Amino acid sequence: MSLDSDVIVDRRRIRRKLTFWRVTAALVAIAAIAIVGVVATPGGRGALTSSGSIARINIDGLIRSDQERVEALERLENSRAAAVIVHINSPGGTTAGSEQLYDALVRLKAKKPLVVVVDGLAASGGYITAVAADHIVAQQSSLVGSIGVLFQYPNFTELLKTVGVKVEEVKSSPLKAAPNGFEPTSPEARAALDALVKDSYAWFRGLVKERRGMDDALLEKVADGRVFTGRQAVDLKLIDQLGDEKTALAWLVANKNVKGDLPVRDYKLSPRFGDLTFLRTAASIALDALGLGSIARHIEQAGVAQAVDRLGLDGMLALWHPAGTN
Repeated sequence: MSLDSDVIVDRRRIRRKLTFWRVTAALVAIAAIAIVGVVATPGGRGALTSSGSIARINIDGLIRSDQERVEALERLENSRAAAVIVHINSPGGTTAGSEQLYDALVRLKAKKPLVVVVDGLAASGGYITAVAADHIVAQQSSLVGSIGVLFQYPNFTELLKTVGVKVEEVKSSPLKAAPNGFEPTSPEARAALDALVKDSYAWFRGLVKERRGMDDALLEKVADGRVFTGRQAVDLKLIDQLGDEKTALAWLVANKNVKGDLPVRDYKLSPRFGDLTFLRTAASIALDALGLGSIARHIEQAGVAQAVDRLGLDGMLALWHPAGTN
């Protein structure tokens, strides 16, 4: 019996040690990768902002207000990067967020040669972002434009009648919290929203006219809300040139005295905590070390922010998307 007890005690001791070293290894891995991640984020990328490189930044997905992104662009302003290439693949987003990004890029352009490359889509707020540059390059099949603003809201009036629900409210004035979706939109509320949309639309049109050097006739042709292919956009002055990043580099060399042999290096803008690659990798290693590999695989494949992007949009939108299919 004594021998059996000693064996059991030894096994338990070995298990505790094994668990301790697994956890220790996981923590060391997280710390090491986190350090690498800090170096790779806007606050600690000295190597990526040297005078011997061109910074590549990517604007992907829905655009919303993002102060961290603005601060990252300000750091890039003060870096020693020789030039900046902005890749855009976005259907737009909120009008305010697009304006914020546009202003930040204009300030960056004042200090660094800057060119935009439309990878697949620069529509609505994505196009607002693009016109910050003096030169826009797009592929032949890219989609650009969708110059317009919308304000969308659901109306549940008929549904509430069906289920027998009535929403009571007390408010200070007729237009407070209008429209609210619980009652038919009044003519006064609709007129107020129409004024908001028209004012933002006028700002958008004026921006395009000024930045792209269009006359009123051409502006009227392109500002009806539709998107255009890159091939169409060249003739309509929405973009300057067909091509890709190599085309953009050639323009920088020819027009901005940028050295042609400089490497292009990624400069990431405001990564979200749930989507940081280094954090997902660290979590994956830690869970693997603890024997939870299946959970680790889910973390590797998940992009947390992407799942809630559309739910986070609020206010007036400069946004384009094709109609859904059944």
